[in-house]
Order: sequence, then C-alpha cells, then structure tokens
Amino acid sequence: MLTDIIIVLAIMVLGIGIGLIIGNRAKIIKIVGVLTSFSIFLLLFLLGIGVGTNNKIINNLDSIGIQALVLSLGAILGSLICAYLTYNLFFKKK
Repeated sequence: MLTDIIIVLAIMVLGIGIGLIIGNRAKIIKIVGVLTSFSIFLLLFLLGIGVGTNNKIINNLDSIGIQALVLSLGAILGSLICAYLTYNLFFKKK
C-alpha cells in the first residue's frame, strides 16, 4: 500500500520535472492534451468492463443503483461547482 503511494508520487514528480524541462512548447502541450484525454477514455472503458464482468455488482444492481445514482450526481454537481469557482477565481480575465 505504502509502496503504491510512493510509486504514484514518484511518477508525478517525474512528470513535473519533465514538464519543467520541456517548457511551454505548444506542439508538445497539444500532444499531451490528446494523450491525457485518450488515457481517461481508456480508463473509463476499462472500468466499465470491470463493472460489467463483476457478477456481485450486476446481481445487486437494483439495490445499489439508486445510491450509486445519487452519489454520482452529487459528485458531478460538486465537480462542476468547484470547476466554475476555480475558473472564476483564478483564470477569468478581469
């Protein structure tokens, strides 16, 4: 468990270091954005496969469905509110 956290943090620090070395090159930033979007879509797809192949989840979907829906909608709403506030506080030109 602790080693997983250390690995994740090390990868993040490595990424920050590479980002500092690369600098603000528009072509590389565009490629990184595309790769990030692709990675997120791939992770969501693999998560869907994991849920779809888990019989325990599928068999109990009716009992956990409404709770999952409420939690999901709450998470989405919270993310949208935080993104809106962050944009207005830090990125909106005055």
